[in-house]
Amino acid sequence: MRARTTDVDGVTVRWLEQGEGTPVVLVHGIPTSPALWRHVVPRLPGLRVLALEMTGYGESIPAGAGQDLSLSAQADRLRAWVQQLGLGPVVLAGHDLDGGVVHIAAVRRPDLCAGLVVTNGVGDDSWPVPEVRALRTAAPVLSRVPAPLLRPGFALLLARGHDDAGVGKESFGVHYRPYAEHGGGAALARQVVALDVRDTLAVQDRLPSLRVPARVVWGTADRFQQVRYGERFARDLGTALRRIEGGKHVTPEDHPDVVAEELRALAAEVAGR
Repeated sequence: MRARTTDVDGVTVRWLEQGEGTPVVLVHGIPTSPALWRHVVPRLPGLRVLALEMTGYGESIPAGAGQDLSLSAQADRLRAWVQQLGLGPVVLAGHDLDGGVVHIAAVRRPDLCAGLVVTNGVGDDSWPVPEVRALRTAAPVLSRVPAPLLRPGFALLLARGHDDAGVGKESFGVHYRPYAEHGGGAALARQVVALDVRDTLAVQDRLPSLRVPARVVWGTADRFQQVRYGERFARDLGTALRRIEGGKHVTPEDHPDVVAEELRALAAEVAGR
């Protein structure tokens, strides 16, 4: 995938892009980056795949200093970026926090959303999870933690989200590096203090009226976003829930075949409408 950047309302926005065809926008969560989708993207031939990096995450951690990193602001930035690139209606797919970002964006601008995929994403009152609430409470201390001291806790947090231990170890190597290079605990503190459940509560009752093709994919053993939240998403979006039995939170890394299958199916449905 090739890295690209543009300026959106004075903020540098970065993404990775590959292919041609129906545009599919993949958005990661916390504490990850577009690399979250590295095993999914090769399984999406014939599609124009754009893996967006949220402001303040990954290589965009420096660009997030002084910016609004809330889900609401990220959703507005996503909308502006889609419009600026002239992508037209796109398939939006989000994991973790960005399950929230993509459905907020879709509700606010349904004309820009051709289809919606949520996999183990936040919604309504399902978040912040206890681990994130604890980090937010400790943010003044966390902001002074150097990268080497952040490492053990970061590794533990990621490991709890994986049912494939080998992939979990790989994931740590991929996702810890931006924090090590761009501020350690200070970067994570900026991310967690920006989180506000009111962002998803404000749009939850509008999901049933969205009326776009949708897929909901969920690891049933997720400790962070329990499967009952996936059931609620599926009900609100008028679709079936694709269960990954025994799957935990980081489905795009542990179960890329399943996630890619649902993305391909949705993209085909959108293209055939």
